[in-house]
Amino acid sequence: MNVETETPKPSRPLSPQMRFVLNLIGGVLVVVGFAGIILPILPGVPLLIVAAACFARSSPRLEHWLVSHPVLGPGIIAWRERRAISTKAKFMALGMMTISGVVLVLSGAPAIFKALALASMAGIASFIATRPGH
Repeated sequence: MNVETETPKPSRPLSPQMRFVLNLIGGVLVVVGFAGIILPILPGVPLLIVAAACFARSSPRLEHWLVSHPVLGPGIIAWRERRAISTKAKFMALGMMTISGVVLVLSGAPAIFKALALASMAGIASFIATRPGH
């Protein structure tokens, strides 16, 4: 994958402060995203995709490192090229949402909060389920 041709360049140069902020956010997201690859509770690849977007605007070198990393990069590349989500990630996300939904329904939360949360989960689940797998 050629990062130079795949990543849109910002329309105007970033200030050093904004570059620092984007690098900081990207770095935090990489750490949390890496933890999410190991822990099924955290969404690893979506955080890495956002980290790559931050780095794309602030540091092409860091973006290239992240995208070409043998463990962290494949999910980002699959998303950029085909908007694909791995079958394992789909299964985990949909399973965790199902468990969360059951716990929510059995909880004593007000009905309006249950309805809003379940509607949100249904929308997100339908998005995830309709993405191509890899």
